[in-house]
Amino acid sequence: MPYKENLKRASQLKEELDTFRPLSAEVEQRIMQKFRLDWNYHSANIEGNKLTFGETKALIMFGMTAQAKPLKDHLEMTGHDEAIKWLVEDIKQGIALTEKFIRELHVMILKEPYESKAVTADGQSTTRTIAVGQYKTAPNHVVTKTGETFHFASPEETPVKMRDLLQWYNDNKDKEDLHPVVFATEFHYRFISIHPFDDGNGRLARLLMNFILMQKGYPPAIVKTEDKENYMAALQQADAGELAYFFNYICEQVNRSLELMIKGAKGESIDEEDDLDKKLALLKQDIEKEDDENEIKDHLTYGAIKNALESWGYDLVTQLANTTSKFNEFYDKPAHTISLNLDGKGPYIKFDKNPELDKIQSLFSRAEVKTDNGIVYSKTPTGNSYEDHLPSAEISFQTSFSAYKKGGLNPFGCNYRLDVKFEQYHYELILGVFDTKAKNRREISFAKKLLHQPITKDELKEINKLWGESLFNHLEYHRKQLKENGSKQQ
Repeated sequence: MPYKENLKRASQLKEELDTFRPLSAEVEQRIMQKFRLDWNYHSANIEGNKLTFGETKALIMFGMTAQAKPLKDHLEMTGHDEAIKWLVEDIKQGIALTEKFIRELHVMILKEPYESKAVTADGQSTTRTIAVGQYKTAPNHVVTKTGETFHFASPEETPVKMRDLLQWYNDNKDKEDLHPVVFATEFHYRFISIHPFDDGNGRLARLLMNFILMQKGYPPAIVKTEDKENYMAALQQADAGELAYFFNYICEQVNRSLELMIKGAKGESIDEEDDLDKKLALLKQDIEKEDDENEIKDHLTYGAIKNALESWGYDLVTQLANTTSKFNEFYDKPAHTISLNLDGKGPYIKFDKNPELDKIQSLFSRAEVKTDNGIVYSKTPTGNSYEDHLPSAEISFQTSFSAYKKGGLNPFGCNYRLDVKFEQYHYELILGVFDTKAKNRREISFAKKLLHQPITKDELKEINKLWGESLFNHLEYHRKQLKENGSKQQ
């Protein structure tokens, strides 16, 4: 679309916006907050500021600094935000645009002098101090991609050219036949062609352009960092004498801001399509600060069960078996069970003494699972089906002491169990213990963890301790009950 048609569209949108004015304080604040965030982030990022949109928002809205980012980037961002707020107030008060105004704005966005890399006239690398609020004292020409040098105003020419620019501004600011977007855009180009300061000229040019636009009742033009190449290409066309390209580019950005402002005035959402990406970027930063241990890393597969068995499962059942076997001598016919259920009838082993480790390990290779269509898979260490997902699984360890040997005519048994119940993302250890207060057996949830989180050695030790104490307290309590009942009968 030729820029004149875009200008016509800008005038039409401005007339529509004016029908909603004056905007309520709430609506105006909401719209301006969005413009400020976008304007700050994009304008600074185009010039090399490393803060992300999320970090920019956190800094401006909440005063939160980003870790591992340069202090200079934070100072420049807060300075740029301060400059925007200053411009808004100056427009309300009708402050005139002057050289003093521009120099003060420069101090705001750069804050304080700093050292920067530079190249001498004979091509040698050096450093020089970047002054703030003062016109340049050394050339700041740039070398283009083709190797050509593009010359800005010399330090000697700069004061005169800046006076000429402000005179041009004052001569044209009230002309009704000069479209405000063209006026503001041409001021931007004239200013950038002078490049009056050692640094910060791009940010300052966009601030001053938007100051003029807002003076005329238009919203700011936000040049987005992802559109930097198109912005620079339009400026280069202007350098070649084709200003219409630059007028058209800036007018497109103004029209987008006008459309957004009208939506806000109507009470509609002013989120843009790329706002979701910004929100996701901010959310991602917050998520990345969270503990990685809380991240779901595994799903319930045969491989996940195998990993659990090998990393802590075998140790768990072996330790429990060893502790349980210490009570075998007190009971008749001890018979304990370790079983593995993989969404179907799983294998199990029985033992009366400590089982051999290879028999426990063999549980996995013997496991079978039936699918919905009735097919039975046998799990082997080389099977591809290790990656098949399971809806649930369970490992169980169960004691079975049938009768206390010295129980006489009223012997008591002892049955406790530990279940490891696996779900899609996590597993839970449910342990049967003897409640010394209630004088009976109850179940407790010892631990609930994500699949990739192992039972630690200290936890294994604690489980085994609880298990042993339960078997001991069960035996001790029921022995005392037998003795008390026997003495009553006598």
